[in-house]
Amino acid sequence: MPDVLPHPDGPDSTARPWCSVVIPVLHEAVTIAAQVAHVRHVAARCGMEVEVVVADGAKERDTLAALPEGCCTAVASCPGRARQMNAGAGKARGETLLFLHADTHLPPEAFTLLRRARQAGIRAGAFRLGIAATGLWFRLVERLACWRNRLVRTPYGDQAQFFDAALFRAVGGYPDQPLMEDVEVMRRLRKAGERIVILPGRVETSARRWFVEGPLRCTLRNLCLRLLYALGVPAHALSRWYRAHKERP
Repeated sequence: MPDVLPHPDGPDSTARPWCSVVIPVLHEAVTIAAQVAHVRHVAARCGMEVEVVVADGAKERDTLAALPEGCCTAVASCPGRARQMNAGAGKARGETLLFLHADTHLPPEAFTLLRRARQAGIRAGAFRLGIAATGLWFRLVERLACWRNRLVRTPYGDQAQFFDAALFRAVGGYPDQPLMEDVEVMRRLRKAGERIVILPGRVETSARRWFVEGPLRCTLRNLCLRLLYALGVPAHALSRWYRAHKERP
């Protein structure tokens, strides 16, 4: 694992925030200011303050350049979602780490639910999946995600995964692989006997990838990837297939 995971405390560890929200980004200059404002709004609604960390994997650093000055901690990272999230975690000071995709919105009560869970001793989990689009197909995808979470307890990254910071660092952070890093970290925690909890609040994740690729094609592709990974196909092999599949007309 990269050397970004050691504890980032400075001389005054008492100033640590209780939660750090880590947002990995790639060419999200148009929306990043609104996403940071959304996190701040949800935290204020819950009567709390949180740290926001944005980890940019683009060599142009265009998303970091679009951030309002002083709004968050900006991190320049190597590309790759796992590497970016680990780089962000390496700079985060919170006792709890919440990883939020740039196109996913938190539920209004997110930090209240998260704090209650942490006070109850829950050290890892995510929220329920919601898709920001109308239509029965998307409701079916949400229901299938709910059933999968109940069965295998390996929520995806677009459900805003959270971890006790010490636990996250002890397990080595996200594995350095191009796909399924979100599934793999949860699978490792489950094998270690860690309880994975799905909080009742529902995120709203963008449906843009479903609209770009087609709802049926995108859903079936994701199911195939997950099945093949569960059968032992390496993430790097799946990544090559994934890229080829996306490039097809």
